[in-house]
Amino acid sequence: MSDEAEKLDGVHGMVPRERMCEGARKLRDTYAITPGAPFVQREFGYYCLEQWAEQGMPEDVPRGELFGYDPAGKHAIGGLGWCEAGFSPCFETKVLEDRGEHELVQDFAGRHVLCFKGRRSGFMPEYVDHPVKDMKTWEENCKWRMNPDTPERYEKLDEQMDNARAAAGQGMMIAQHMVGGYMYLRSLIGPGDLLYKFYDEPELIHDCMQTWLKLAQAVISRHQEYVTLDELFIAEDICYNNGPLISPDMMREFLFPYYQEVISAIKSRQIDKDRHLYFQVDTDGWATPTIPVYGELGMDVMSPFEVASGCDVVEIGQQYPDLVMTGGIDKRILAKSKEAIDEMVDRIFPAMQARGGYIPTCDHGVPEEVSYENYLHYRKRALEFA
Repeated sequence: MSDEAEKLDGVHGMVPRERMCEGARKLRDTYAITPGAPFVQREFGYYCLEQWAEQGMPEDVPRGELFGYDPAGKHAIGGLGWCEAGFSPCFETKVLEDRGEHELVQDFAGRHVLCFKGRRSGFMPEYVDHPVKDMKTWEENCKWRMNPDTPERYEKLDEQMDNARAAAGQGMMIAQHMVGGYMYLRSLIGPGDLLYKFYDEPELIHDCMQTWLKLAQAVISRHQEYVTLDELFIAEDICYNNGPLISPDMMREFLFPYYQEVISAIKSRQIDKDRHLYFQVDTDGWATPTIPVYGELGMDVMSPFEVASGCDVVEIGQQYPDLVMTGGIDKRILAKSKEAIDEMVDRIFPAMQARGGYIPTCDHGVPEEVSYENYLHYRKRALEFA
């Protein structure tokens, strides 16, 4: 192999298309917003697998084979949290109080959470308390847990980077996942109290975000010693069913300067200087009003377009033709009837395939209200566009 060919290893240069795995080719075509390209076949997640097993789903067949999903086209790198801060060490998880059918638990992020006794996942718990009340509790409870020099953060770095480099060698997109600024602040302070802190204690918010930034720069720079990143993917959840929870001006003041620094630094450190860095934002709720706002940062991709909050991927896709979109399949329709599923598929899939740049998934994890039979019918229809 020539020296020039050796550079096309997914790290120093893009792997030629003929050497890419199938999943990588399909995903990169989607990110290029290629009209008419086959849809990537995958799912957001599940809350229904126990029920489906009772309804006849074979448990010894891999879901990819069972539902016709594509092999992976992306490899995710973590280490910076997702729905919570990237603590190391985390808080001790422990039961704080027995309340009969419920128990009050301190979770790994330091929140006090009311759960059903013996069940801590698969439902939305009640968040009773959060670890940050003011600058004092921020420093005592949380800030030190975000020290970028904690050795435990990097214990498995070599193994993780070996896996990432192998994936890059197959042309897979390498995505750095991290908790977004709003989601991070909410996990520290709580969604209600946070709104007051923006006004009453802006210095606390900025100190939290400066700490977020310092950790992100340290961890991502270590990853970039080994790989070229194709995507920065933040979990944000900044919207609810009537739109964003904070104003565009507040986003620009408290979040965007830190995002700009992270994005700029990633681009400056890339091994492959020609690689485009995609920026993806994940938010629940009615996200449409935030698209032009995040567009100021160069957002390329958004997910998961919650239909119950008013997101219509066909309409949004027409309004923002340069936006890559993931999600937008109504979980409520999947729970109804095969006829309703057909109507939804026939309205969304042909239009979005003609547009390009769309990956259909449920707009959240598939809920237990969706029957196995209905989901199989949906998958049969989806595979018509594979």
